[in-house]
Amino acid sequence: MQTQTDGPLTITKFDSLGPYSNNAYLIADHDAGEALIVDMPAGSRAVLGAIGELKITAILLTHTHPDHWADYDLVKNATGAPVYCHPLSDGEEIAVGAGAIRALHTPGHTPGSTCYLAGRILFSGDVLFPGGPGRTQSPADLQQSIASITERLYTFPDDTLVLPGHGSDTTIADSKREYAAFASREHPPDLCGDVLWEA
Repeated sequence: MQTQTDGPLTITKFDSLGPYSNNAYLIADHDAGEALIVDMPAGSRAVLGAIGELKITAILLTHTHPDHWADYDLVKNATGAPVYCHPLSDGEEIAVGAGAIRALHTPGHTPGSTCYLAGRILFSGDVLFPGGPGRTQSPADLQQSIASITERLYTFPDDTLVLPGHGSDTTIADSKREYAAFASREHPPDLCGDVLWEA
C-alpha cells in the first residue's frame, strides 16, 4: 500500500490486485469518517480490510472492462454504497467529507472511460499510464484517446500525480515529455493497440 495526501483527503493505493495486477484506491477524509473506493478488481478484500470505521459513500468505476469490477458483488454488498460510472456527467463532482472528486469523460480506451480528479491527484484508469495510453482497439480509438489525454488531462498542472488502473504512477509533466517524443515522429495510419510514446 502507498499513501498520498491532498488537502483533507488521504489516498491509499492497493496495487497488484488479482490476475491482471490491477490497482484500486481508497480516498478518505478521516476527520469526516467518509471515503470513496475507485475500482473493484479481484483482490478487493484488501481494500475492504483497510476501511475500518470509515463510511463508504460511493464507489467509482473508471471503465467497464471486467478486470476493474471483478469484485463488484463483494464490495457492493460489504459497503452498500452506490456505484458510479459513465454516464456520470462530465465535470460532475462527488463529495467525500470536506473534499470532492471531479469526473472527467475521457473516451478512447473504452467509449465510457472516466478519469477522476481529486485536487492534484488524477485517477486515470486505463486511459493513461507511464509511457503511453491504454490499449486501443482501432486507429480511431487511439486518436480519440490521444485527444482525451492532450486536450483534457494535459490541461492540469505539471505536478499532477497520475494514479493509473495498473502499474506505477506518473505525473502530467513526465507524460507530456514522453508524448512530445511521440508527436515529433510520423506514424502509420493504422496505429493502435499497445502504443508507447517513446518507442
